[in-house]
Amino acid sequence: MKWIISIASSLLILGTSGGFIFHWHKDIPAQLKNTSILTAGTSKAAGKVTKKALKDIIHETQKEVVMIELDNGTLGSGFLYNKNGDVITNAHVVNGAKKVKIKTADAREFEGTVIGISKDVDVAVVRVPGMAKDTPLKMMKKKADVGDEVLALGSPLGLQNTVTTGIISGLNRDFDIAPFHYSDAYQISAPIAPGNSGGPLINSKTGEVIGINSAGTDQGTIGFSIPIVNTLPLVEGWSSSPMSELPNLSIGDSEDGTDTEADAEESPVDTAEYLVKYFYESLNSSDFVTAYSLLGSSWQKNLDFTKFRNGYLNTRSNSLDEIQTLQDGDICTVTAILTAEELKNGNYVYSKYKVEYTIGYENDQLKLLSGTGKKIQ
Repeated sequence: MKWIISIASSLLILGTSGGFIFHWHKDIPAQLKNTSILTAGTSKAAGKVTKKALKDIIHETQKEVVMIELDNGTLGSGFLYNKNGDVITNAHVVNGAKKVKIKTADAREFEGTVIGISKDVDVAVVRVPGMAKDTPLKMMKKKADVGDEVLALGSPLGLQNTVTTGIISGLNRDFDIAPFHYSDAYQISAPIAPGNSGGPLINSKTGEVIGINSAGTDQGTIGFSIPIVNTLPLVEGWSSSPMSELPNLSIGDSEDGTDTEADAEESPVDTAEYLVKYFYESLNSSDFVTAYSLLGSSWQKNLDFTKFRNGYLNTRSNSLDEIQTLQDGDICTVTAILTAEELKNGNYVYSKYKVEYTIGYENDQLKLLSGTGKKIQ
């Protein structure tokens, strides 16, 4: 027998934040230390099968999780699911919009077009041509089970790449939040915060998408996610044949599930600091390709990828402290104290550097235009 939930029983698309949350926008390096909770599994003795660390699964996933912004300032989340640049999100996130602004984890910005939206199921698809060359997330083709460990990713309150952890605590939940009907939804212990709607629910062991985060209780203790296997035929249909006209759904302001606070938008200073932190988070995950892609063309011209990569091979971890940023027009200068764990004479030692980066736009994309570092300890 399926569990039917009434909207009157305090189920909201909006949701509230809480639980175990990684606020990478605020403090990326602190979340990258190798602690037991950040290990997704250990090697098996037979065959030496090694699973990815949880931090690596998160890093790879959040590269394809985007922030969606409408002209009225409301925010939501979405994720890339195919090689056409198509992003899955909730219908309530993009309702009333044809064009939306997309912001990626590496601070790229694109225009997206809504090519499909359902009047009954809280699902929509946004086409982002600028992401067509990106690698989409893998979709799980079977249902999840109770007890499966999950990650809920999104951009709540304008904070990019925030992750909540939990488990699948229930299956086959049915309820209505007008005008949508949620059928066979997963109940999850990972709370869904404002702005997190439309982000992916990830199997923390495999990194595959198992659901679309959609609703949470007003207590913020549980959330609900639409199984991806139920929606793939619908979204794939829109990708093959985009809708020529989009319906305008009647959704109450208190139930739109997005973050509408005027102060939620990131300032240029916030974005510049985020980019520097994301640069080091990529290095900490040995994702040298992504880190190198954040450099401006002039910097890349004078530093080829091999030399760049070799410069970090003996560094196990980086963390930033005492971050200060000055803005001068469209240019921001970020200074910080960097603590690096480096291999010296066969042993890892900690060294401190004062680093400074110039952040600005190049071809309408935010880049690290230049950088310097001086050892201080």
